[in-house]
Amino acid sequence: MKQQRSDGIDPAARSRARRRALQAVYAWQMSDSPIERVIEQFRNEQDMEIADLVYFEALVRGVCEHRDDLDVALSVFIDRTIAQVDPIERAVLRIAAYELKFRPDVPYRVVINEAIETTKRFGADQGHTYVNGVLDRAAADWRALEVQASRR
Repeated sequence: MKQQRSDGIDPAARSRARRRALQAVYAWQMSDSPIERVIEQFRNEQDMEIADLVYFEALVRGVCEHRDDLDVALSVFIDRTIAQVDPIERAVLRIAAYELKFRPDVPYRVVINEAIETTKRFGADQGHTYVNGVLDRAAADWRALEVQASRR
């Protein structure tokens, strides 16, 4: 049975959109193809029908549009240059940073959990612990009020 929240958002479709966005951002990072070409390739895949296509495109376009700002913002929380971060982890961090900074409608805990789960699925063995540490610190800074409220 399909679960949908009262606001019309299907959490499972959003999760699938994030996984597909990870793959698209990864492909874009590795090929440096125009983002529209990458989105078009993913838009034509059958399993995109079960993902939230609007959210997928918002994530991919948002990361592309704000890449430089996201990388600078993330640099405070990472222990190397963004170019030295594993490409999968880099894509996950960029997507999560975009959500944390530009999508206040998505709770920070959802952003972090989705990033961890996506990294477990696609990243290196312990990549999710690195992603978790970076995003915990970023959320505490960028969404301080939300994080503090959740700890009361």
